[in-house]
Amino acid sequence: MKKIVSLALLLSLVFSVTACGQTIQAETDAAGNIETSKAAPTGSAATDTEEGTTVKAEFDFETKTVMLNSGYELPINGLGTYSIHGDECINAVKSALSSGVRLIDTASAYGNEEEIGQAIREAIDEGIIQREDIFVITKIYPGSEMENPEQSIQACLDRLNIGYVDMMLLHHPDDNDVEAYKAMEQFVADGKIRSIGLSNWYVEELTEFLPQVDTVPALVQNEIHPYYQENDVIRFIRDLGIVVQGWYPLGGRGHTAELLGDPVISEIAKAHEVSSAQVILRWNLQKGVVVIPGSSNPDHIKENTELYHFSLTEEEMEQINNLDRGEKHDWY
Repeated sequence: MKKIVSLALLLSLVFSVTACGQTIQAETDAAGNIETSKAAPTGSAATDTEEGTTVKAEFDFETKTVMLNSGYELPINGLGTYSIHGDECINAVKSALSSGVRLIDTASAYGNEEEIGQAIREAIDEGIIQREDIFVITKIYPGSEMENPEQSIQACLDRLNIGYVDMMLLHHPDDNDVEAYKAMEQFVADGKIRSIGLSNWYVEELTEFLPQVDTVPALVQNEIHPYYQENDVIRFIRDLGIVVQGWYPLGGRGHTAELLGDPVISEIAKAHEVSSAQVILRWNLQKGVVVIPGSSNPDHIKENTELYHFSLTEEEMEQINNLDRGEKHDWY
């Protein structure tokens, strides 16, 4: 689902975003990586420079976080919770938090917000974490939820029952997505949500959507893995000062075994004495993509956090880049 935007359209979008009060800048470092920044709101976490106050979307591999354009720090690796429910979900989240995971991703459509909220409250009561140490993302779905966004947003907050939500996303584009996004903006103003963003938005959708809203999304979450890399989309999003997060980083249901067994990835894993999953997740991080691999296995959850004791060479990164098939593993 690759979307290409014309130069004129891109410039028009950037001007529109700037006109909304969010000044976007983009620079390219010596290695060719895109570094982005935007004018920060008063009172946000920021870096002071002689030219003004900016928030830069750069990964910090020491703190394992990235600064969002909303002024909040986002952990760059976390746990995806799609398709896990009940005690399995509660145990997976608590295991992740015990292993140092500080980012939990869920959605109304996953049907597990209550379990995730319970796991977080139990972890707080047991002294595993404090609320301010973790970052929780949830989403509202197209259709009836976006037709009644205020009610749907509040329902997510009530089901999670953890006070505020760190980030809320619109799960997919929808006829009512602009109105739903504006409802999320109001919840931010009311202090119930800290940051907002989008999921499954690509170049064409973003180009149409962004000029219609006042707040530049802090994050866009899309399917990204070695067989579906979306490099043009990643570049486009990051160039707007928006952080990119990848779901299905290990290929998704029915495809994980093939991806983990890919000879190129397996050979790189052997060279670093790590797993293929760790190689893929590290590849994402070095591309500037936040990862949320899903698992309910405590050993796999822990392994998926151990990504910072090795790094991939430029040659290894290029070898994985060459695996791109444009092969999407889900419909959206």
